[in-house]
Amino acid sequence: MGVTGPTGPVMDRDEVDRALARLGAEHEAIETSLLALQDHAGRRLLEGADLTGVTKERWAATEAAITLLWTYFDAYAGALRTAREIRARRRWSSREDLAELTELLSGESVTVPGSATAAAGAPTPDGGPGRLTERYSLTTLVDRMNDLYARSLDMVVAADAVWSALPARIDLLAAELQRTRQLAHSVGVRPGEHPAGDDLERITRTLTRLREQVVSDPLAFWKPTEGSSAPGGGRPDTTVYDREARALEDVRREIDAVLEVRKDAEARIVKLRDLLSRADRTLAEARTARGEVLAKIAATEVPVVSGPPTVLQEQLATAAEYRRSAQWHRLSPLLEALERKAEDELLRARESLTAVTAPLAVRAELRGRLDAYKAKVARHGLAEDPELVEKYERARRMLWSAPCDLRVAEQAVLRYQHAAAELLGGAARVPGQSGPEDRGGPGA
Repeated sequence: MGVTGPTGPVMDRDEVDRALARLGAEHEAIETSLLALQDHAGRRLLEGADLTGVTKERWAATEAAITLLWTYFDAYAGALRTAREIRARRRWSSREDLAELTELLSGESVTVPGSATAAAGAPTPDGGPGRLTERYSLTTLVDRMNDLYARSLDMVVAADAVWSALPARIDLLAAELQRTRQLAHSVGVRPGEHPAGDDLERITRTLTRLREQVVSDPLAFWKPTEGSSAPGGGRPDTTVYDREARALEDVRREIDAVLEVRKDAEARIVKLRDLLSRADRTLAEARTARGEVLAKIAATEVPVVSGPPTVLQEQLATAAEYRRSAQWHRLSPLLEALERKAEDELLRARESLTAVTAPLAVRAELRGRLDAYKAKVARHGLAEDPELVEKYERARRMLWSAPCDLRVAEQAVLRYQHAAAELLGGAARVPGQSGPEDRGGPGA
């Protein structure tokens, strides 16, 4: 049975040497980590920054934690140094030395002022109220240092990541915003006069406020990764930045459209004049045709042809004035609306002409049908038939006289077709019946 001490079995020389080697390696690793944290760019920025909000609160706690870390580390280093000195007294440590080393290396032999623990808000070993001094084992002290280091590094890395990402991107976007503002001003897009100008003002205010918030409270713009325990696990929250970047891109596209208007405004205005001129000429032709129809066609409804809308001409004159005065931001939407209206107006004029001339087209169709049947009858040697001649002449007089009653003329043409069909023995198709003429037409 081995020798026992206050904390249990006393370690032998080999166990002591192995423990000292392990604790020495941990001491070097912890010291390296603490020095890296001390030199971390994010920590230096946090020390000199005028912080607000959640970052201010967390940095106050983190500063206290870093101070406690060094306090723990100094106590740990002191205990390790004492253990090494005891071990170095003799090549072959005595039983008393081994007992003292066992207590120092595995017992709660490290004393830390309770004020340091309380200042950092760290829990006490037994979870009770703080005392004047706290005692820890070296193993417990390492665990506490690892926990404090991870939490401190997490805060420092998160703040540094936000500062490294967002302010530079905001500055780049602000520079692009300034260029866009100058371009917008050159084409007359100004606040209070154009929605895009108002958008630029709002984006400017938002970016200015965003940069101030990011610089003073970076942790407000940090999204931790769910389930990640690694220090600095997460990413900067760029939601506001991304929204304003999209808004600026929308404004830029609108300004590009205005610039495009400036480039081809003259050609578009000339095209608009041509469209409206063609619509006017078509309406004039429709009015002329209506008079002709009323004179030549009787007993039919002929639609009234309205005149050209003067409002389009007025808007076209306004567009020309906008172009002369370089009011491109006003010219752009006006031209787009005018182009749609001019196309609609030309279509309306053509529809009016078609509607007005429809009776003349019907008369022309009846004339063509009558002549086609006369030619067919002539090919069969029946052109001199008295009944056919009489019916043909009657239909012809109706179709070639003015005013022409289309309903009566159509009945006369149908009577001629019936008579021709009877003489030809059904070779010609009577409307409503099926026969060979359906396949060959009246001229077959």
